[in-house]
Amino acid sequence: MTLLPRLFTALATALVAASALAAEPPLKFGVGLFQPDKDKNDATYRPLANYLAAQLKRPVELRTVDSWEGLAKSLAAGETDIALMGPWGYVLANNEAGAQVVSTILYDDKPEYFAIIVTHPNSGIKTVADLKGKTFAFGDKGSTSGYLIPTHYFMTQGINPATYFSKVIHTKHQAIETQVAQGVLDAGADYNRNRNAMIEQGLIKAAQSVVIWQSSPLPNDAVAVSKTLFADKVLVAQLQAVLSKVGEAQKTQPNLLPPHYTGFVNRDNSFYKPIRDAGLATGILTAK
Repeated sequence: MTLLPRLFTALATALVAASALAAEPPLKFGVGLFQPDKDKNDATYRPLANYLAAQLKRPVELRTVDSWEGLAKSLAAGETDIALMGPWGYVLANNEAGAQVVSTILYDDKPEYFAIIVTHPNSGIKTVADLKGKTFAFGDKGSTSGYLIPTHYFMTQGINPATYFSKVIHTKHQAIETQVAQGVLDAGADYNRNRNAMIEQGLIKAAQSVVIWQSSPLPNDAVAVSKTLFADKVLVAQLQAVLSKVGEAQKTQPNLLPPHYTGFVNRDNSFYKPIRDAGLATGILTAK
C-alpha cells in the first residue's frame, strides 16, 4: 500500500471513531446547589464534568438543580443519568425509582459529615430545650441535614416543630446561616461543611454563629446513577474507576473539586442505611 492510501485509511478510521463518539448521547450530570447560586455552582463543578467526559470518552452535560428534592425527582424520572446529591435525596431516589449509589465524596479524606443546629450567640439559646417558642429554619424537604435528620432528632425528643416553634420556614442552607448570623432567625438546621465553608469565604462570621447540637456521623454526598444506567455494568465500573482517581488527579488539577473535597470512594447502598432508617422512623419514607 502506498503512503497516500494509508493516509486516507487512517483519516477515515479517525473520522468514524469521532463520529461514533459524537453520536453517543451525553450523560446528564445533575449536581445539587452546594454553592450560593446556580452560576457559581456550575462554575465549581464544570471542571469535574469535563474531567468525567475526558476520562469516559463520552460527552457529559452538567446541570445544577436548585433543590435536593428536585434533584432526587430528576434522577428518578430519568432526566438525570448521574447525580452528585445529598444522602437523603439519594435514598428517596433509590426508594422511588431504583437509583443506585456508586461512590461517596470525601471531605478532608473522610466519607462522613454532621448535621448541626445553629443560633446567634446573643439569642439566649444554649440547648435545644431553649428553642421552644423561637423561630426555626429547616432546609428543603429533600435535605438530609436541613430536614430529615433534625426532624428525626426532634421526634426522638418528643418535639413537634409545628407547635414547638413560633414560626417555621424552609429555605436554602446558605440563607439559614446568613439569617441566623444576622439575628433574623433564632435558629436553624444546617451541616458542618456548609457552615465551615461560609466562614472561610467570609460570608458569615464565626463569632455570629454557635452550634448547639450536632448529629452522629452521616454518610457524605452520593454519586448516584439512574436505574437504567446502573444496568450498564461496564459503564458503571468505568465511572467508579474514574471517580476513584479524582483524588490523585487533583494534584495536577486542583480545581476539580471545591476546597476540602479530596476525592471519591466506592460505596454501595448499605452505606446509606442510617439515612434510610431515619426516613422510615419518621414515616417520611415508606418501605417498598
